[in-house]
Amino acid sequence: MSAIRPNKAQFMELAAAPDEGPVVMLNLLKFKECAGRAGDQGATGAAEYAKYGDAVVQMVEGKGGKILWMARADQILIGDAAEPWDTVVLVQYPSRQAFLDMVSTPEYADAHEHRESGLERTVVIACTETTSRLP
Repeated sequence: MSAIRPNKAQFMELAAAPDEGPVVMLNLLKFKECAGRAGDQGATGAAEYAKYGDAVVQMVEGKGGKILWMARADQILIGDAAEPWDTVVLVQYPSRQAFLDMVSTPEYADAHEHRESGLERTVVIACTETTSRLP
């Protein structure tokens, strides 16, 4: 099972990175087939993650961020097709610090329980805009 939370080194690396403007978090999400906390027998991973999303969207917006884009991942064209993703989400924050402030709150920790219950695996990549041209 892959990690659903960053490890301490990853969190510290994000905190130490240059914070010179907006950051977009690229989220690759694979939902559990059946998830849920005690008393929520039979909840799907997607439904459990939606509970997280409902709470977190308000937190993101409260920090000056926004959901830029969300889509169903239809197929893998390049990469390991044996490990498909269900959903891709792009979330923009005004700064890395705004993201760090949000994920450090007790309210986020409460909401994160639904994220952990709903996800089989995930990848989150912090992205900083460079130029309009490819490197």
